[in-house]
Amino acid sequence: MAVDLQLASGRNLDVVTQAQTKGAYGHGIAADYGRYTAATAIAETAERLTDIGGEGSGAHYALVAGAFSALSRGLHPAELILDSYLLRALSIAGWAPSFTDCARCGAPGPHSAFSAALGGAVCADCRPPGAASPSGPAMTLLAALLSGNWDAANASDTPARREAAGLVAGYLQWHLERVVQSLKHVERV
Repeated sequence: MAVDLQLASGRNLDVVTQAQTKGAYGHGIAADYGRYTAATAIAETAERLTDIGGEGSGAHYALVAGAFSALSRGLHPAELILDSYLLRALSIAGWAPSFTDCARCGAPGPHSAFSAALGGAVCADCRPPGAASPSGPAMTLLAALLSGNWDAANASDTPARREAAGLVAGYLQWHLERVVQSLKHVERV
């Protein structure tokens, strides 16, 4: 739930003097397991990212509220909303991935390798050993999720969604330097 609060300073704690509901997302999210697990992963990621330094807190709050609103209304598949949130949240935190040009040297793409450590797509010259080789549709989906192109994201097929989800999870956990526990509960199609 998103609320607008008016607080008064108390002796030890602030006192809520007025509250107004801005968005009630709980029922729409809790009624569906897929939405619930996606919301849990969003909340855990938001907590981890704000622990790191709190940069872009206003933008991050708006991103979380938008993701919860979209989940509660079922605007798009829950796993796509989650992956889009994760990519955008990492961008706000300063870790914007590249899905077209080489993340290391800037060579124009598209490229057929992906390295979380280097920041996304990498050309053949910059490709480190062990870099992933995602399919073209998966890279297109990732770019669509990052930019908010929901027509392209919704048109993606199941294999591209699975592949993209794995890349997003790996990229997220590389930059957070820890496992996001709730991601293992998210149902993937």
